[in-house]
Amino acid sequence: MAPISSGLSSARRDTLARRIRLLVAATLTYNVIEAAVALTAGTLASSAALTGFGLDSVIEVSSAAAVAWQFSASGHEAREAREKVTLRIIAFSFFALAMYLTVDALSTLTGSGEAQHSVPGIVLAAASLIVMPFLSSAQRRAGRELGSVSAVADSRQTLLCTYLSGVVLVGLLANSLLGWSWADPIAALAIAAVAVKEGRDAWRGGTCCPIPAAAAATTGTAVDCHDVGGCCP
Repeated sequence: MAPISSGLSSARRDTLARRIRLLVAATLTYNVIEAAVALTAGTLASSAALTGFGLDSVIEVSSAAAVAWQFSASGHEAREAREKVTLRIIAFSFFALAMYLTVDALSTLTGSGEAQHSVPGIVLAAASLIVMPFLSSAQRRAGRELGSVSAVADSRQTLLCTYLSGVVLVGLLANSLLGWSWADPIAALAIAAVAVKEGRDAWRGGTCCPIPAAAAATTGTAVDCHDVGGCCP
């Protein structure tokens, strides 16, 4: 894939790379805390969605660590060389999450367990619904300007955590307030479907489309595939 940040100065690229490293560090820290709370609460409540939420946080940590590894390289060329490996790690993370959620949710729906009420889970999902959109948006803007497909892909995984937070919150509230225990595994299956799509996009490197060198030199920005009606082959 041709670089799409060729219009940026070396100083600007370094600034954006530092910004991405800081955002990745913040995402890592939050997700470590989120994973510990969600996995504990999910286990205690036998909640497929909440446990999946915790595992998503673990995957977020691995994804963010992969991007941190990429941007630990000192030069722009070295960072680009690590791009493909980083995208593969992110894609596998999505697929692993989707597989786990599907198996666990179907197991719950067939009668092997029933989710219980979880106040810590509700509080955590609500907090993540506030924190994750901010982290995702900031990293996506920096990644697009820098022309880094992996940074944008990682921001989309953080955004998936936002979707997951909302769906898990609805499922937990439905179970707690209405007694709908089936809402929990249904929420997990909905997130699994989104995870498959995001994993496919990351594998194809289709988060950002390259633009002609002349246009890149003029604007210094990346074009999102969804802005131009499709993903790159």
